[in-house]
Amino acid sequence: MVKVFTAQNSITVAFWKNYLEQQGITCQIRNEFLSSAAGEVPPIECWPELWIDDERDEQLALKSIASDPLRDRDDLPAWQCGRCGEESEGQFTDCWNCGKQRDV
Repeated sequence: MVKVFTAQNSITVAFWKNYLEQQGITCQIRNEFLSSAAGEVPPIECWPELWIDDERDEQLALKSIASDPLRDRDDLPAWQCGRCGEESEGQFTDCWNCGKQRDV
């Protein structure tokens, strides 16, 4: 097993776990529930960690994480809802007003 990612936020670690699993890389989250020990243990030691099961997948996993598919989401153009006509910022997938999913 090889550690490929850690973050203070467990949601971020869970995102990358799901992302890597969609690419066929089996992985596990460690220290997921260790945050309550922070203070007794140095805080960074309590951060959740993402470990891949097969070290042969390490380079692919690191490359996938480095590519960060969400990094440029703020640069997407605004879009107009097809149902209610309200405008939403580009990074959103659902209309803020009526909840309709963005048309593809």
